[in-house]
Amino acid sequence: MKTLEPPDSHHLSVALGWFELGNWHEANEELEKIAPTLRTHPDVLELRCAIYAKADRWSAVLNIAQTISQLDPDRTFGPIYLACAFHKLKRTEEARLVLVKILNRFPTDWLVRFNLACYECQLGNQATAWACLAEAFELGDAKAVKLMALDARDLEPFWEQIGGMKP
Repeated sequence: MKTLEPPDSHHLSVALGWFELGNWHEANEELEKIAPTLRTHPDVLELRCAIYAKADRWSAVLNIAQTISQLDPDRTFGPIYLACAFHKLKRTEEARLVLVKILNRFPTDWLVRFNLACYECQLGNQATAWACLAEAFELGDAKAVKLMALDARDLEPFWEQIGGMKP
């Protein structure tokens, strides 16, 4: 996919800055300054998706994530956010299936396994959830994964075990 050129790349950078500062309203406004024909660029859609997630607009996240997944199937962002949207919309089995389908395409992506662990746990598949979480620990920064896991309500049944682990 072709990279954005100025001034659109500048608008995207400014929008990302606003988002990182926690002001997703301003981030969204900045994205509106990007040329209309370039607003469907995966980089723009990725940030728009993250903005809508912060705004709890999960139906919109679902639609955008599906588009990202189709436009750039080499990005894990689309499927991860698609799964997250399904889960937030109380469609956790669909979330699980999205990630199961991409496991082999992204064998070293710890975040795919982490999110899959969350959905498996919520579906009551504890053994599978723990196996996915173990893979996430192996593939990612174990200390960061541990902190994230201890903050993930979906993994609450494992908090005691995770807390006792040494990264």
